[in-house]
Amino acid sequence: MSDQSPIDIERILELLPHRYPFLLVDRVLEVQFEEPPRIRALKNVTMNEPFFQGHFPGHPVMPGVLILEAMAQAAGCLAHLARQAEGAASELYYLVKIDKARFNKVVVPGDQLIFEVQQKRLMRGMGLYQAETFVDGQRVASAELLCAARPNKQ
Repeated sequence: MSDQSPIDIERILELLPHRYPFLLVDRVLEVQFEEPPRIRALKNVTMNEPFFQGHFPGHPVMPGVLILEAMAQAAGCLAHLARQAEGAASELYYLVKIDKARFNKVVVPGDQLIFEVQQKRLMRGMGLYQAETFVDGQRVASAELLCAARPNKQ
């Protein structure tokens, strides 16, 4: 699957505008640009994540909305890397729609999330992605994500 791998946190910081505590991708494991483009990335879930203070005290569970956001960030990494491979200008990608979201298991401190995101199609500056998240080989979440590209004004 690999056209480029692994990609460390310093490179991810160049690809995504997110910063602590909202950067939710720690490493890109594999990227494939041939059809269909896809990416495998990871996030280590630790007890010192700020959201665990209130979600839930005494029973820490990672919020599903943050798992969705992390999958969208992995999709953003894929989009940036694919555009760079084509020699295209950098753009920002905004999550604009989530369909078919499913949560199969809770995510707790100590879990390592593996994101597998595949680009389904591009149309008029929008990318449609199929995303799944796994812990220890078991799917914990999945969704279809629609992201919109906007010029990066850096």
